[in-house]
Amino acid sequence: MTYEELLIETALADERIIVMTAENRALVRNVPKALGHRFVDTGITEQTLVGMAAGLALRGRIPIIHALAPFLTMRAFEFIRTDVGIAHLPVKLSGYIPGLLSDGNGPTHQSIEDVAIMRGIPGMEVYCPADEDDLVRSLPAIWSSDAPAYVRVNHKKGEYTHRPFERGKAEVVTEGTDITILVYGFLFENALRAQRILQREGLSVGLLNMRSLKPVDEAAIVRAAKRSRMLVTIEDHLLTGGLYSIVAEVLLRAGVTVRTLPMAFEERWFKPGLLTGVLETEGLTPEKIAGKIFTSSNLLYAE
Repeated sequence: MTYEELLIETALADERIIVMTAENRALVRNVPKALGHRFVDTGITEQTLVGMAAGLALRGRIPIIHALAPFLTMRAFEFIRTDVGIAHLPVKLSGYIPGLLSDGNGPTHQSIEDVAIMRGIPGMEVYCPADEDDLVRSLPAIWSSDAPAYVRVNHKKGEYTHRPFERGKAEVVTEGTDITILVYGFLFENALRAQRILQREGLSVGLLNMRSLKPVDEAAIVRAAKRSRMLVTIEDHLLTGGLYSIVAEVLLRAGVTVRTLPMAFEERWFKPGLLTGVLETEGLTPEKIAGKIFTSSNLLYAE
């Protein structure tokens, strides 16, 4: 089932659902015909989109709103924080083309701080599915919750069949005693392939799909830190405020220390280009991920 098919099926079964967009219909082209007046396009007006969604939520509706991730999270931030966050309304924010998925666009269209921005709002939940299968498994629980939520929409096809989704739980793909990789979003597939490369080199490598970043699976992070000699966080996000920050916060609260290797953007933007080129340049292909981890693990064991 695709994202759009799930959206139409869910909305037809629940008349409270209103689908909205700020002239971003790439994923919802067939929704207007299916829902009629329950589909609203506000035009390129993300602030108006969020304000209208908050008003509809106050009237008992469940708005699922779509816009490009950087404009939804940044241009409309005050409206999300004030109208949705403070009132704790069940508005579901679908951020399209987040992170590296904005490949060919310049820095204005790169949403590599959205996780940090959204998780800073009290009560706002944050989810980053690995692929369309993971996305479709996740959304029924997210949409049925009374909490506001931000979803990094990722409709790319993946090779992995995911386990059932549970809010606040990581998907444990494998466990490892040498290294555990923690990843979210579309980089999951590259991390999975990197894990297989490292295993062929004789390393015991765990892999966690951090599909739910807020609430986050603190127990899984602490368990991995105690089980493995090194953690690796991989994300198409700024180093500040994303998964690396989340892991650091969790381990500090738990009083646990472990060597951690982050792969993220530290005080810089990524260079625009086609996605394959961006992954190569940024060292986020499976081979380059595995190479960096292998080198770091050798240094770890040499100490």
